[in-house]
Amino acid sequence: MRTVDLNSDLGEGAGTERLIMPLITSANVACGAHAGDERSMREAIRLAIAHEVAPGAHPGYRDPEHFGRTALEVSAEALTDDLAIQIETLRTIARSEGTDLAHVKAHGALYNTAQHDLGVAAAIVAAVRRTAPELLLFVFPGSAVERLARSGGLRVAREGFIDRTYEPDGTLRSRSQPDALITDPARAAAQGLSFVRDGGVRARDGRFLALAVDTLCVHGDTPGAPAILHAARAALVSAGIGIRRVG
Repeated sequence: MRTVDLNSDLGEGAGTERLIMPLITSANVACGAHAGDERSMREAIRLAIAHEVAPGAHPGYRDPEHFGRTALEVSAEALTDDLAIQIETLRTIARSEGTDLAHVKAHGALYNTAQHDLGVAAAIVAAVRRTAPELLLFVFPGSAVERLARSGGLRVAREGFIDRTYEPDGTLRSRSQPDALITDPARAAAQGLSFVRDGGVRARDGRFLALAVDTLCVHGDTPGAPAILHAARAALVSAGIGIRRVG
């Protein structure tokens, strides 16, 4: 049976954790830089444990004013150090709650920049190798960070987004554009099914993008995220696709 992981970015202040956690298999928990604090991290870890969800670190640029969705000019060394601190902070909390992290996924502008910027991609890989080299790293398929992670001996999980629109060049449509988000549950579910069943997704212009993925994401702050996840799960199960944590 084909299977896929469902993940969501949580602990960011959207308040959707209790509705979303029962619907996913992996949770990406904000580590206090772009969003989150010890309380939100601890609450998210406890919810993940209760619902048998794999918790992961979701580090980003240290820029809460812009929610980590603006790229910052940071030296590679400083970025690596900061990301390592974020991962270690969440891991300490997870272990104090009786569990451990399963993966790392960069957030927002950090994630997007690492698709093509070798310096940023290298900083992410270096931070993971320093703090938790056994963990999975969630990556955009075919990205610079995927290539560097694999060459550096890290395990990766390729990620697709079912609540985001894709450009013809394979990148995500900028959130500054009104049609960047997919909030219709049926449309998002169809996109998720396309990733798994067809091996890719349709771009804005109708072009088919071949993107093999291991995990599908719905952002916790997307309007109607719980309904999207309900619809996605139903579509996948109806198609005979199992929902199982990656790794």
